[in-house]
Amino acid sequence: MSGNYYPPFSLRISENLLEKIKYLAAQNKRSANKEIEFILEQHIRKYEEANGAIPSASNQ
Repeated sequence: MSGNYYPPFSLRISENLLEKIKYLAAQNKRSANKEIEFILEQHIRKYEEANGAIPSASNQ
């Protein structure tokens, strides 16, 4: 498979948190899925700035 393939990942979160994510997503003109991806990327970027790169399967 070529291109941007993202393997499915199931996430269980509270209804309240999901509603807040949907609110943020609407404010940012993104889907809830893309908003979660954006938030995770930001968190990881901040972590790596403070602690160094996290090894991943594609980096090894």
